Amino acid sequence: MLFSALPALLLASLASVALAQYPDPGACSGECFTHDPAVVKRYDGKYFKFSTLDLIGIDTADSLAGPWTSAGSVIQGKSVINMAGNDVLWAPDVVYIRGIYYCFYSVSTSGSQTSAIGYATSTTMESGSWSDQGIVVTSTGSSPYNAIDSNVVNGTGDNEWYIQWGSYWNNIYQARVAINGQYVFRSGNEHQIGYEPADNHKMEGAFIYKKDGYWYQFLSRGICCTYNPSTDPIDQVYHVTVCRSSSPAGPYTDKSGVSCTNGGGTIVLASHGNIYAPGGQGVFYDSAHGDVLYYHYLDKSVGVAYAQSKFGWNVLQWTDGWPTIV
Repeated sequence: MLFSALPALLLASLASVALAQYPDPGACSGECFTHDPAVVKRYDGKYFKFSTLDLIGIDTADSLAGPWTSAGSVIQGKSVINMAGNDVLWAPDVVYIRGIYYCFYSVSTSGSQTSAIGYATSTTMESGSWSDQGIVVTSTGSSPYNAIDSNVVNGTGDNEWYIQWGSYWNNIYQARVAINGQYVFRSGNEHQIGYEPADNHKMEGAFIYKKDGYWYQFLSRGICCTYNPSTDPIDQVYHVTVCRSSSPAGPYTDKSGVSCTNGGGTIVLASHGNIYAPGGQGVFYDSAHGDVLYYHYLDKSVGVAYAQSKFGWNVLQWTDGWPTIV
Protein backbone atom coordinates (compact mmCIF):
# COMPACT_ATOMS: atom_id res chain seq x y z
CA MET A 1 0.00 0.00 0.00
CA LEU A 2 1.33 3.47 -0.87
CA PHE A 3 1.96 5.84 2.02
CA SER A 4 -0.44 8.34 0.42
CA ALA A 5 -3.25 5.85 0.88
CA LEU A 6 -2.59 5.25 4.58
CA PRO A 7 -4.86 6.88 7.18
CA ALA A 8 -3.46 10.02 8.77
CA LEU A 9 -3.31 8.43 12.23
CA LEU A 10 -1.20 5.56 10.93
CA LEU A 11 1.14 7.93 9.12
CA ALA A 12 1.67 9.88 12.33
CA SER A 13 2.38 6.65 14.20
CA LEU A 14 4.91 5.47 11.62
CA ALA A 15 6.64 8.85 11.65
CA SER A 16 7.03 8.58 15.43
CA VAL A 17 8.67 5.18 15.02
CA ALA A 18 11.16 6.56 12.53
CA LEU A 19 12.15 9.67 14.52
CA ALA A 20 12.43 8.37 18.09
CA GLN A 21 15.67 7.33 19.78
CA TYR A 22 15.80 4.41 22.20
CA PRO A 23 18.38 2.90 24.54
CA ASP A 24 19.76 -0.54 23.72
CA PRO A 25 18.51 -3.60 25.62
CA GLY A 26 20.01 -4.57 28.94
CA ALA A 27 22.78 -7.18 28.94
CA CYS A 28 22.03 -10.88 28.44
CA SER A 29 24.36 -13.87 28.70
CA GLY A 30 23.87 -17.63 28.56
CA GLU A 31 20.64 -18.97 27.02
CA CYS A 32 19.40 -15.72 25.48
CA PHE A 33 17.08 -17.10 22.77
CA THR A 34 13.50 -16.14 23.45
CA HIS A 35 10.28 -15.37 21.64
CA ASP A 36 7.21 -13.86 23.32
CA PRO A 37 8.88 -14.15 26.72
CA ALA A 38 7.30 -14.14 30.17
CA VAL A 39 9.52 -13.22 33.12
CA VAL A 40 8.83 -13.83 36.81
CA LYS A 41 11.04 -13.29 39.85
CA ARG A 42 10.37 -15.91 42.52
CA TYR A 43 10.25 -15.10 46.25
CA ASP A 44 13.84 -16.39 46.69
CA GLY A 45 15.22 -13.98 44.06
CA LYS A 46 15.53 -16.53 41.26
CA TYR A 47 14.44 -15.31 37.81
CA PHE A 48 12.40 -17.52 35.48
CA LYS A 49 12.15 -16.77 31.74
CA PHE A 50 9.49 -18.64 29.74
CA SER A 51 9.42 -18.74 25.95
CA THR A 52 7.46 -19.89 22.91
CA LEU A 53 8.52 -23.31 21.52
CA ASP A 54 9.90 -26.35 23.35
CA LEU A 55 6.51 -26.80 25.11
CA ILE A 56 7.12 -23.43 26.81
CA GLY A 57 10.83 -23.54 27.54
CA ILE A 58 12.11 -22.43 30.95
CA ASP A 59 15.41 -20.63 31.56
CA THR A 60 16.58 -19.51 35.01
CA ALA A 61 19.13 -17.01 36.32
CA ASP A 62 20.15 -15.09 39.42
CA SER A 63 20.11 -11.81 37.48
CA LEU A 64 18.10 -10.36 34.60
CA ALA A 65 21.40 -10.09 32.73
CA GLY A 66 22.05 -13.79 33.25
CA PRO A 67 23.76 -16.06 32.76
CA TRP A 68 20.52 -17.79 31.82
CA THR A 69 20.50 -21.58 32.04
CA SER A 70 18.07 -23.93 30.28
CA ALA A 71 15.86 -25.61 32.89
CA GLY A 72 13.35 -27.77 30.99
CA SER A 73 9.81 -26.90 30.01
CA VAL A 74 6.35 -26.26 31.46
CA ILE A 75 4.51 -29.01 29.53
CA GLN A 76 5.87 -32.51 29.11
CA GLY A 77 5.24 -34.34 25.82
CA LYS A 78 2.28 -32.30 24.57
CA SER A 79 -0.64 -30.27 25.84
CA VAL A 80 -3.81 -32.03 26.97
CA ILE A 81 -5.66 -29.82 24.47
CA ASN A 82 -6.43 -32.08 21.51
CA MET A 83 -5.67 -29.66 18.68
CA ALA A 84 -3.05 -29.25 15.96
CA GLY A 85 0.00 -27.53 17.42
CA ASN A 86 -0.32 -29.02 20.90
CA ASP A 87 3.31 -30.18 20.84
CA VAL A 88 4.79 -26.73 19.99
CA LEU A 89 3.25 -24.16 22.33
CA TRP A 90 3.29 -20.38 22.04
CA ALA A 91 3.21 -17.11 23.93
CA PRO A 92 3.39 -17.89 27.66
CA ASP A 93 2.04 -15.56 30.33
CA VAL A 94 2.81 -16.43 33.95
CA VAL A 95 0.95 -14.87 36.89
CA TYR A 96 1.19 -15.57 40.63
CA ILE A 97 -2.11 -15.68 42.52
CA ARG A 98 -2.53 -16.74 46.14
CA GLY A 99 0.39 -19.17 46.28
CA ILE A 100 -0.02 -20.65 42.78
CA TYR A 101 1.73 -19.81 39.51
CA TYR A 102 -0.50 -19.99 36.43
CA CYS A 103 1.16 -20.37 33.03
CA PHE A 104 -1.22 -19.51 30.20
CA TYR A 105 -0.16 -20.73 26.76
CA SER A 106 -1.46 -20.89 23.17
CA VAL A 107 -2.14 -23.88 20.92
CA SER A 108 -2.37 -23.14 17.20
CA THR A 109 -0.56 -23.42 13.87
CA SER A 110 0.82 -20.60 11.75
CA GLY A 111 -1.92 -18.56 10.07
CA SER A 112 -4.75 -20.62 11.59
CA GLN A 113 -7.71 -19.27 13.54
CA THR A 114 -8.41 -22.71 15.01
CA SER A 115 -6.67 -22.00 18.28
CA ALA A 116 -6.94 -22.37 22.03
CA ILE A 117 -5.57 -20.83 25.20
CA GLY A 118 -4.77 -23.31 27.93
CA TYR A 119 -3.05 -23.11 31.28
CA ALA A 120 -0.92 -25.07 33.71
CA THR A 121 -0.38 -24.59 37.45
CA SER A 122 2.60 -24.95 39.79
CA THR A 123 3.67 -23.82 43.25
CA THR A 124 7.37 -23.54 42.31
CA MET A 125 7.64 -22.91 38.51
CA GLU A 126 10.28 -25.64 38.25
CA SER A 127 10.14 -27.96 35.24
CA GLY A 128 8.25 -31.14 36.12
CA SER A 129 6.09 -29.39 38.72
CA TRP A 130 3.43 -28.06 36.36
CA SER A 131 -0.05 -29.60 36.06
CA ASP A 132 -1.66 -29.06 32.65
CA GLN A 133 -5.26 -27.95 33.23
CA GLY A 134 -6.60 -27.50 29.67
CA ILE A 135 -8.68 -24.89 27.87
CA VAL A 136 -9.79 -21.39 28.87
CA VAL A 137 -10.55 -19.77 25.48
CA THR A 138 -11.00 -21.25 21.98
CA SER A 139 -11.54 -19.84 18.50
CA THR A 140 -12.56 -21.17 15.08
CA GLY A 141 -12.88 -19.72 11.59
CA SER A 142 -16.22 -18.18 12.60
CA SER A 143 -14.83 -16.34 15.66
CA PRO A 144 -14.16 -12.59 15.57
CA TYR A 145 -10.71 -13.19 17.11
CA ASN A 146 -7.83 -15.65 17.25
CA ALA A 147 -7.41 -17.31 20.67
CA ILE A 148 -3.66 -16.84 21.12
CA ASP A 149 -1.34 -14.38 22.94
CA SER A 150 -3.13 -14.38 26.29
CA ASN A 151 -2.45 -12.26 29.36
CA VAL A 152 -4.16 -12.10 32.76
CA VAL A 153 -4.39 -8.98 34.94
CA ASN A 154 -5.90 -8.10 38.29
CA GLY A 155 -8.80 -5.64 38.35
CA THR A 156 -9.96 -3.49 41.26
CA GLY A 157 -10.29 -6.22 43.90
CA ASP A 158 -8.50 -9.37 45.02
CA ASN A 159 -10.98 -11.61 43.21
CA GLU A 160 -11.40 -9.53 40.04
CA TRP A 161 -9.40 -10.90 37.11
CA TYR A 162 -9.41 -10.30 33.36
CA ILE A 163 -7.95 -12.28 30.48
CA GLN A 164 -7.07 -10.61 27.16
CA TRP A 165 -6.02 -12.27 23.96
CA GLY A 166 -5.93 -11.92 20.17
CA SER A 167 -3.88 -11.54 17.02
CA TYR A 168 -4.89 -10.03 13.65
CA TRP A 169 -8.58 -10.63 12.64
CA ASN A 170 -10.51 -8.28 14.98
CA ASN A 171 -7.45 -8.09 17.23
CA ILE A 172 -7.66 -7.83 21.02
CA TYR A 173 -10.53 -9.12 23.16
CA GLN A 174 -11.01 -9.35 26.90
CA ALA A 175 -13.27 -11.21 29.32
CA ARG A 176 -13.64 -11.66 33.05
CA VAL A 177 -12.21 -14.84 34.53
CA ALA A 178 -12.81 -16.55 37.85
CA ILE A 179 -9.60 -17.92 39.40
CA ASN A 180 -9.59 -20.11 42.49
CA GLY A 181 -6.98 -22.78 43.16
CA GLN A 182 -6.60 -24.99 40.08
CA TYR A 183 -9.78 -23.48 38.65
CA VAL A 184 -9.79 -20.85 35.89
CA PHE A 185 -13.05 -20.14 34.10
CA ARG A 186 -13.92 -17.43 31.59
CA SER A 187 -17.00 -15.83 33.11
CA GLY A 188 -18.32 -13.37 30.53
CA ASN A 189 -18.26 -9.69 29.54
CA GLU A 190 -16.33 -10.50 26.35
CA HIS A 191 -15.50 -7.32 24.41
CA GLN A 192 -12.92 -5.77 22.11
CA ILE A 193 -10.24 -3.57 23.73
CA GLY A 194 -7.77 -3.11 20.84
CA TYR A 195 -8.09 -2.91 17.06
CA GLU A 196 -5.94 -1.74 14.14
CA PRO A 197 -8.38 -0.87 11.30
CA ALA A 198 -5.68 -0.44 8.64
CA ASP A 199 -4.21 -3.05 6.30
CA ASN A 200 -4.56 -6.60 7.69
CA HIS A 201 -4.86 -5.58 11.34
CA LYS A 202 -1.26 -6.05 12.53
CA MET A 203 -1.91 -5.92 16.28
CA GLU A 204 -1.31 -8.70 18.81
CA GLY A 205 0.37 -9.69 22.06
CA ALA A 206 -1.66 -7.53 24.48
CA PHE A 207 -0.14 -7.24 27.95
CA ILE A 208 -1.90 -5.15 30.60
CA TYR A 209 0.08 -3.76 33.56
CA LYS A 210 -1.63 -2.19 36.57
CA LYS A 211 0.03 0.89 38.06
CA ASP A 212 -1.07 3.90 40.13
CA GLY A 213 -4.77 3.63 39.36
CA TYR A 214 -4.36 2.96 35.63
CA TRP A 215 -4.22 -0.15 33.51
CA TYR A 216 -1.67 0.07 30.67
CA GLN A 217 -2.25 -2.06 27.57
CA PHE A 218 1.08 -2.75 25.86
CA LEU A 219 0.77 -4.12 22.30
CA SER A 220 2.98 -5.56 19.57
CA ARG A 221 2.29 -3.83 16.26
CA GLY A 222 3.57 -4.31 12.70
CA ILE A 223 5.14 -7.05 10.60
CA CYS A 224 6.08 -10.30 12.36
CA CYS A 225 7.83 -12.76 12.32
CA THR A 226 9.60 -13.32 8.97
CA TYR A 227 11.75 -10.40 7.93
CA ASN A 228 13.83 -9.02 5.09
CA PRO A 229 15.45 -5.78 6.32
CA SER A 230 16.46 -4.84 2.78
CA THR A 231 12.81 -4.55 1.71
CA ASP A 232 10.71 -4.26 4.88
CA PRO A 233 10.12 -0.60 5.79
CA ILE A 234 11.88 -0.15 9.14
CA ASP A 235 8.95 1.80 10.57
CA GLN A 236 6.47 -0.99 9.77
CA VAL A 237 8.12 -3.99 11.46
CA TYR A 238 7.29 -5.09 15.01
CA HIS A 239 7.27 -2.36 17.66
CA VAL A 240 5.68 -1.81 21.06
CA THR A 241 2.89 0.67 21.78
CA VAL A 242 0.78 1.50 24.84
CA CYS A 243 -2.69 2.75 25.67
CA ARG A 244 -4.15 3.21 29.15
CA SER A 245 -7.48 3.26 30.99
CA SER A 246 -8.77 4.05 34.46
CA SER A 247 -10.73 0.79 34.25
CA PRO A 248 -9.30 -2.69 33.50
CA ALA A 249 -12.14 -3.24 31.01
CA GLY A 250 -11.37 -0.02 29.14
CA PRO A 251 -11.89 2.01 27.07
CA TYR A 252 -8.17 2.36 26.40
CA THR A 253 -6.68 5.48 24.76
CA ASP A 254 -3.17 6.59 23.89
CA LYS A 255 -1.34 9.70 25.08
CA SER A 256 -2.98 11.78 22.34
CA GLY A 257 -6.46 10.55 23.28
CA VAL A 258 -6.87 8.21 20.29
CA SER A 259 -8.84 5.06 21.07
CA CYS A 260 -6.93 1.78 21.16
CA THR A 261 -9.86 0.26 19.23
CA ASN A 262 -9.26 2.75 16.42
CA GLY A 263 -5.54 2.21 15.84
CA GLY A 264 -4.36 4.28 18.80
CA GLY A 265 -1.10 3.56 20.57
CA THR A 266 1.78 5.64 21.90
CA ILE A 267 5.09 4.11 20.84
CA VAL A 268 7.29 2.82 23.66
CA LEU A 269 9.98 0.91 21.74
CA ALA A 270 10.86 0.40 18.07
CA SER A 271 13.79 -0.62 15.84
CA HIS A 272 16.97 1.43 16.20
CA GLY A 273 20.54 0.81 15.09
CA ASN A 274 21.02 -2.96 14.92
CA ILE A 275 18.11 -3.56 17.29
CA TYR A 276 15.34 -4.83 15.05
CA ALA A 277 11.62 -5.61 15.45
CA PRO A 278 11.20 -5.62 19.26
CA GLY A 279 7.92 -7.09 20.51
CA GLY A 280 6.24 -9.95 22.35
CA GLN A 281 6.52 -7.75 25.43
CA GLY A 282 5.55 -7.87 29.08
CA VAL A 283 6.15 -5.80 32.22
CA PHE A 284 6.93 -6.80 35.78
CA TYR A 285 8.09 -5.17 38.99
CA ASP A 286 11.61 -6.20 40.00
CA SER A 287 12.88 -5.33 43.48
CA ALA A 288 16.36 -4.88 41.95
CA HIS A 289 15.39 -2.56 39.09
CA GLY A 290 11.83 -1.31 39.51
CA ASP A 291 9.36 -1.67 36.63
CA VAL A 292 10.94 -3.60 33.76
CA LEU A 293 9.80 -3.97 30.14
CA TYR A 294 10.95 -7.27 28.63
CA TYR A 295 10.62 -8.42 25.02
CA HIS A 296 12.26 -10.29 22.16
CA TYR A 297 14.23 -8.60 19.41
CA LEU A 298 16.64 -9.34 16.56
CA ASP A 299 20.19 -8.07 16.12
CA LYS A 300 20.80 -7.19 12.46
CA SER A 301 24.54 -7.68 12.94
CA VAL A 302 23.82 -11.34 13.78
CA GLY A 303 20.73 -12.13 11.66
CA VAL A 304 16.97 -11.86 11.58
CA ALA A 305 15.90 -15.53 11.47
CA TYR A 306 13.33 -16.65 14.03
CA ALA A 307 15.92 -18.79 15.83
CA GLN A 308 18.05 -15.67 16.37
CA SER A 309 15.45 -13.90 18.53
CA LYS A 310 17.07 -12.54 21.69
CA PHE A 311 15.87 -11.59 25.15
CA GLY A 312 15.74 -7.84 25.73
CA TRP A 313 14.87 -5.77 28.78
CA ASN A 314 14.89 -2.16 29.89
CA VAL A 315 13.84 -0.29 33.01
CA LEU A 316 10.66 1.77 32.63
CA GLN A 317 10.42 5.37 33.75
CA TRP A 318 7.01 7.00 34.21
CA THR A 319 6.51 10.64 33.23
CA ASP A 320 3.11 12.29 33.63
CA GLY A 321 1.58 8.83 33.86
CA TRP A 322 3.16 7.40 30.71
CA PRO A 323 6.04 4.91 30.36
CA THR A 324 9.35 5.46 28.59
CA ILE A 325 12.35 3.13 28.59
CA VAL A 326 15.73 4.03 30.12
